Amino acid sequence: MAQRLLHYDGRSLYSLQTIADHYKQRVGAVKVANSESSMKQYTIGWIGAGRMGYPMAKRLLEAGCDVSIYNRTRSKAEPLAESGGKIVDKPSELGDRDIVFTMVSASDDLVAVTFGDDGLFTGDSMPKLLVECSSVSEEASAQVRSQAAELGVDMLASPVSGNGKVVKAGKLTIVSSGPRTAFDIAEPYLNAIGRGATYVGEGELARMVKICHNLLLGVYTQCLAEITVLAEKGGVSRHDFLDFINDSVMGAMFSRYKTPTFVNLDMTPTFTPELLRKDLDLGLKAGEQLGVTLPVTQLTRDMVQKTVDAGHSGRDFAVLLEEQAKASGLELKPENVEVSDGL
Repeated sequence: MAQRLLHYDGRSLYSLQTIADHYKQRVGAVKVANSESSMKQYTIGWIGAGRMGYPMAKRLLEAGCDVSIYNRTRSKAEPLAESGGKIVDKPSELGDRDIVFTMVSASDDLVAVTFGDDGLFTGDSMPKLLVECSSVSEEASAQVRSQAAELGVDMLASPVSGNGKVVKAGKLTIVSSGPRTAFDIAEPYLNAIGRGATYVGEGELARMVKICHNLLLGVYTQCLAEITVLAEKGGVSRHDFLDFINDSVMGAMFSRYKTPTFVNLDMTPTFTPELLRKDLDLGLKAGEQLGVTLPVTQLTRDMVQKTVDAGHSGRDFAVLLEEQAKASGLELKPENVEVSDGL
């Protein structure tokens, strides 16, 4: 019958195709509706609306989640109300949420927002699950996990790779460790925040992955700064050199992303030298504990410290490029060339 329609009745075939397309659209709409419905299965609490936390929480809101948000400076979180978020004044007010995410700056901050004054776990209600996304020490993470477990709350360590702009582009990646059942519950929400989450096992294993990741981040950036300065002193423009590197086998998502900063010297911070120093210190400590020598990491840490000592606090950690140029007798100037960040 289909062959006869194809041969004899183009209008009938068109009609059947229209019906098929309409059916696909209906099925697609149902899938979207079901997806949005499933994202409302659990209520979400969010602690920390800084450079990372704000866009991460916003992605959950855009995915249709019911999200309540706490931030130390309330005004920074308030714009999320326009996307449907509810802003609260204390972490303890999130105790009635099913799942609570944290994205804070340091280990002490994590302890404070969970078990400090008016902390998440100081009220009468407790969430089912804590998903901790910050870059904190294994010790702090294990401490909070242990104390939460005593209250009957599971915890996932789920640190991330990327910055605020990467979050907005939907390309954030996440590594998680903790109870597998907890990961299965959290996975749809982690996928909504980024482009995927990798489960690596129990306990604090995700913290080790994140530490190793950030050591590579520091070493890679320092190396990229050195070779870019070498190329420029040799007569090659930064944008031409990085264009070649990005298209070569040595190119990476990170080198492409940092190219506009290296070329045009806009050091608006995405990640500061102080934060990078903190992560390098965590890695060096882990290396010492595990008997792994990290000579290149130590040298990179020394270079980052020099950058901090030079007064670059609050600037982007790509300022390593400026310090390398200065040490090499090269005066850097913005090239004012439009280049892609690859996102």
